[in-house]
Order: sequence, then structure tokens, then C-alpha cells
Amino acid sequence: MLTGSVLNSPYDLNTFYDEMFAAPGEPRMHYNVLHKELGEMTADDFAEYRKVADASFLYQGITFTVYGQESGIERIFPFDLLPRIIPHNEWQQLEKGLAQRVLALNLFLHDVYHEQRILREKRVPPELVFSAKHFRREMMNVTPARGVYAHVVGTDIVRGGDGQYYVLEDNLRSPSGVSYMLENRQVMKRTFPKLFAHYGVLPVEHYPEELLNTLRAVAPHGYSDATVVLLTPGIYNSAYFEHTFLARQMGIEIVEGRDLVAHNNKIYMRTTRGLQLVDVIYRRIDDDYLDPLAFHKDSALGVAGLLNAYRAGNVTLANAIGTGVADDKAVYAYVPEMIRFYLKEDPLLNNVPTYVGLNDSECDYILNNLERLVVKAVNESGGYGMLIGPHSTKKEREQFRRRINANPRNYIAQPTLALSRHPTLLDDKLYGCHIDLRPYTLYGDKITVVPGGLTRVALRKGSLVVNSSQGGGSKDTWVLRE
Repeated sequence: MLTGSVLNSPYDLNTFYDEMFAAPGEPRMHYNVLHKELGEMTADDFAEYRKVADASFLYQGITFTVYGQESGIERIFPFDLLPRIIPHNEWQQLEKGLAQRVLALNLFLHDVYHEQRILREKRVPPELVFSAKHFRREMMNVTPARGVYAHVVGTDIVRGGDGQYYVLEDNLRSPSGVSYMLENRQVMKRTFPKLFAHYGVLPVEHYPEELLNTLRAVAPHGYSDATVVLLTPGIYNSAYFEHTFLARQMGIEIVEGRDLVAHNNKIYMRTTRGLQLVDVIYRRIDDDYLDPLAFHKDSALGVAGLLNAYRAGNVTLANAIGTGVADDKAVYAYVPEMIRFYLKEDPLLNNVPTYVGLNDSECDYILNNLERLVVKAVNESGGYGMLIGPHSTKKEREQFRRRINANPRNYIAQPTLALSRHPTLLDDKLYGCHIDLRPYTLYGDKITVVPGGLTRVALRKGSLVVNSSQGGGSKDTWVLRE
């Protein structure tokens, strides 16, 4: 039996910004009630709450996929019961900054596939865009419904040692994780109903409804009763649980490529009653596999003729083909310039300082400072293709040096950030674990930012990598009312 309070064990603030504590034993004002609750809770109490939460996740089948492991690919998604709390005034600033960023990124996408003003004026290097893996020449002079390219955006945000928020990455193709945000909230409401009610937390449960409204708002020809489907690669995709979850929550059909057919530049869904016209496809398949006639000819995941139907304006794809050029990690470095160029405004959210390998002087700096920097391959995700300089070996640095010299366009580097930490219960003790935040922004007839998002946490002591495939987990994110 562990009868002492979970707060009795020493908690090291170290030099990092701590989300909960302003000083040893002194919680920040918005954490006072949670701190008091923890002070009255033993480790055994907490273990019981965890059993309730784990049982809920197991019952719901909330999983993610880990590839390349012989012990099986399905995992219950790791979840930490201590919520991350964001005061209302902080969230307002984040919300404004996110809306500004998503608007500028969509203007950039329209520009690079049409007039290319920002490239002609050299505000963004043309060679950076044209060499991007996800730049699609097939999208030149194609304008999607309402001119919106990125309808669902997941923006990765971190807080540095100075207490300020920074954008670490933009995810514009098919950002995942929102189902975990929704299920985390349900688990927390069942596990700590009184604590949740006391805080007055802004809701996230309306996300599926907002998503469906967003998708219908960008239907071709303005159909108010548009038929929307979710296109999935199938059960072996790492986010398949999320695909089925969102389709069920929105009340729409989940389909695979074989369930759709193109005819006369329109897309139809096979049903027991015959073919049904499809207006909007919320696709969770990469560009390369969407249409074997236009992209990978051996793809069995997509729909032959889909690109022609899309270019004819008879079906909307969310997100649009070619959005990946704007979440290229090297193009990311120029988002503040996009905001200034298109909106004539200063960025409300700053980027993390970034060195781009394609720039000769910046490439030299990267190569001369590998031991101090975090180096990332521009098209990798999930914590792969990354060198964390201060934690690397000489051999690993030499491997990356050769890779960078061979293909500098494929790499960026950033300073090692002192990512903020949040108390997390590991081995019956509170431990400060590094976190980030992925809020979700929807863009149809308007821009909507869901209050909160997915707080990801590095559950391995000392780790800076929050991705679930690398040992990370998540927390519920509570945005407080005024």
C-alpha cells in the first residue's frame, strides 16, 4: 500500500519552464485546485483512477500502430491522467496566431499554384518550392472550392524556457490525433467529474460536428446536403482507429478506394442501392496513392480518374492535393515571411529559429554545429530521421554529416529547445516530462480553432520526443473559460 500523497515525493523543477509550478511547491494560479486535489490523493488512489482510464481506452479500442515490431502492431494509446491547463487569456493569443497562420498558408498555396508572386519577388526561394517532394505540378491553375486548400490543420506548438509559445511544425496534409483529443476528454470527465466541473473547461466534443460543417461548406456548387465520405487506406494504417471514429461521429460513410468509381468526371460510391454521387472526400491517403492514373500507377488504395474529377470541380478533396508543399520543414522557415507578404501583419506566433540546408551559409552552420542542433529530414515525421545533437554520438553525427552533404535540401536544423515540462506520474512519483501541443484548426466558410488540442508528452524520462511511436503519450488539454 502506498498511503502518502503523490505530492510527497521530491519534484525537480530543474531549469525548464514548468507548466504547473512557478517555484518548488508553489503551483501557478490556474493549477491551484488540481494541486490541492493531488495533495489529498495517495499513489494507490491514483492507481485506481488509472485502472478506470485504461479500462475505458481498452473498451473503446483506442489504439495506434507501431510498424516493424514482431510483438504485434496494435498498442493502447498511452495516456497521462494529469491534465494540461491553459488560462483563457493565453488561449486567446494562441487562437489568433493559429488563425493568422492557417490563412497565410492557404494564400501561399493558392499563390504557388497560380501567379507565384511570392516566388517572383524572391520572398521564398523558388528552388525550395519547386524541389519540394509534395509540390504537385498537376495542381497548377486549379482552384478548389472557396479557394481553400488546407481545411484541417494540426499545428505543433511548444513553449520554450522563456515561457513563450513557438510553432514547431505545420501539418497540412492529413493531420492525425484528434480522436485521441476527444477520447481523452471523455475519459477525464468520467474519471474526475468533480474536478472537471469545478474548472469550467471549454468543450471539444463539438469537433466532429464542426468538421462536418467545414466539409459541407466546401462542397462543389454549394450543396447544403452534400454527400461526404472519409477515404481510408484500410485497417493496416496507423490512424485507422481515428478514421472509423471520425466517420462514426460525423455520421458519414468510411470508404476505401475500391468503394468509389469515377464516371464522366464525377465520383460515385458503390452502395446496395446502386451508385451514389459523392461531393466531398475527407481523404486520409497521401497524394501519391490517390489516383493510379495520375500518380503511383500501382496504387490500389485510390480511385482511377479522381484527379480529373477534382480538376473539373465536381468533387472536393480535403485536404487539397499539393498541400504538402506548405508543410515541408524547409518551407516552414518562411511562414513568417508569408504572413508579412500576404496579410501585411507581423506573426502573432513565432517560429523556432531554423537553418535551411539549401542555403549555403546556413548549411555550413549546421555542419559546424551538429553537436548543438536538432537536425531533421524535411519529409520525415513521428520522430524519425532526426539527430538530437547534444544527445548524439560522434558516429551518429558523422552519418548525418554525410547525409547532409549528399542532399542539403533534405535537411533543416534548429537549436535544442528547453521544452516546457509538465508533472506526470511515473513509477508512483511525479516527474517533469517534456510536452508539446497540437491544436486543430478547421477552414471552410470560416476559420475555427478547437479550444485545446492534443497535448503530447514524452513518457520516457529525459526524452524530448513526444511521438507515440517513440514512447510518447498524451494528456487532456483544458482551456479555461474567462
